[in-house]
Amino acid sequence: MASNSLEAPRVTREEAKAAENGKAAEVKSDAPAATGGGLKAWLPLAVAVVIMPVLAYATTRFVLLPKLEHGLAQANKGGATPASAPEAGPAATGEGKAAAGSDKLKVAVSLSKMLVNVAGTMGTRYLMTSVTLVGNVPDFKSKIDENKDQLMDLATGTLSAKTIADLEKPGARNVIRAELMTVFNNALGGPLVQEIYITELAIQ
Repeated sequence: MASNSLEAPRVTREEAKAAENGKAAEVKSDAPAATGGGLKAWLPLAVAVVIMPVLAYATTRFVLLPKLEHGLAQANKGGATPASAPEAGPAATGEGKAAAGSDKLKVAVSLSKMLVNVAGTMGTRYLMTSVTLVGNVPDFKSKIDENKDQLMDLATGTLSAKTIADLEKPGARNVIRAELMTVFNNALGGPLVQEIYITELAIQ
């Protein structure tokens, strides 16, 4: 009876050790499984990180670049003008020649020493102005000469309406030039005067 009572705890300890060893083995066997599960979770992300640059490179190299090169080749081919082909445009047509010739037909006529009283000065101040009219029609000079008195009258009427403040404003010459061109072309019945040069503008 005594031996039986002593052996019972010994068996219990062995069983306890065996049970502990079994649990340790289970824990160890579970550890690789957990590790393997973590790798599987990260695997798609790693694959995406590696594959995306490769796909981008392949798309650029084999799809986009050939299309761009083809488009540039077509543009260069279509935009190139043969050396023997005549240039198409206004310069090659009769209209273009007329336009080119019209630049050479510029005629200048002077209206000089137009003297007017400055408005608001009670006749104590006066303005002396000389202008040159430029046109591009063959009979421009004759038309100006025929209407010279009328044009001088219109010019002096426009200038005499200017005050000292008007004449001292920035851009006063441009304003005078535009007003004179308007009244001159209205009198001549069309846009015959193309340019006006103010050669003299003196306030006394």
